[in-house]
Amino acid sequence: MIISASRRTDIPAFYAEWFINRIRAGYCTVPNPYNREQVARVSLHPEDVDVIVFWTRNPRPLFPYLDELNQRGYLYYFQYTLLGYPRQIDTKGPSRQAAINAFQDLANRVGSRRVIWRYDPIVFSELTGAQFHTENFAFIAEALRGYTHRLVVSVMDMYNKFRKRLDRLNQQGLGVVDYDGRSSPRYDALMNAIVQTARESDMEVFSCSEERDMGSYGISPGKCIDDEYIEATFGIEVGHKKDPGQRKACGCVVSKDIGMYDTCVFGCQYCYATVSFERAKGNFEAHNPESPALMGWYEPVEEKI
Repeated sequence: MIISASRRTDIPAFYAEWFINRIRAGYCTVPNPYNREQVARVSLHPEDVDVIVFWTRNPRPLFPYLDELNQRGYLYYFQYTLLGYPRQIDTKGPSRQAAINAFQDLANRVGSRRVIWRYDPIVFSELTGAQFHTENFAFIAEALRGYTHRLVVSVMDMYNKFRKRLDRLNQQGLGVVDYDGRSSPRYDALMNAIVQTARESDMEVFSCSEERDMGSYGISPGKCIDDEYIEATFGIEVGHKKDPGQRKACGCVVSKDIGMYDTCVFGCQYCYATVSFERAKGNFEAHNPESPALMGWYEPVEEKI
């Protein structure tokens, strides 16, 4: 079983203590996001876990526990989002330089092959146009040269969950653009520049859940939870079945996500996993690191997964 920790929230940044407590306990509970009366017990025993995939913007709170994970025999890698956007868009995330420093420190600890850089999602706005992205991406890529060899990119999808937030930003003059599969000379130039810069930094480039064909730019369809990558990195074989719970364009294989929605407090305006910043803040403040579940106290009522 592959554990996703987590698409729904940033466990390393905000819930590292809870996570290691659940590792020590050997299980956690995960309520169904759409029916809290359905609660799954997820085994976290090393013999039941093939790989853990961490998703984060700040791994530092997890650093004190990495040696313990290694000693217990867990395999893991990181999907690390590093964008360097203005505060109007990424409200409370780490600064660009702080994120770069943490990325470098993480790669030094676990190895460059186990940290994947996500320049994702690419948000086009008055503050973050093609020129911004070209210069910003080049700066980060140069800083991460040798610290990673795999890059994931995608263009922001307009979800109803955050459309009102972006509408408010547009009223304030931010001018967010929704690229719905159309191209333009500036878009083409940016994608070509990203690929060229990434290759110069020894990084392969993959897309994430992109319905548009990005092959003309040299960007291959990617899988964030990737059976082939796992086999090449760790020398183990995992299941090859596409995760039916993900979007049609998503190539990820089956995993079990142990996070919960509306629990991340970074306040990214484009975040599909946080509908309400206020609710996320309240959930974070109410979090109990001793609980079996990330939020609330849920005992298992379903069979073990």
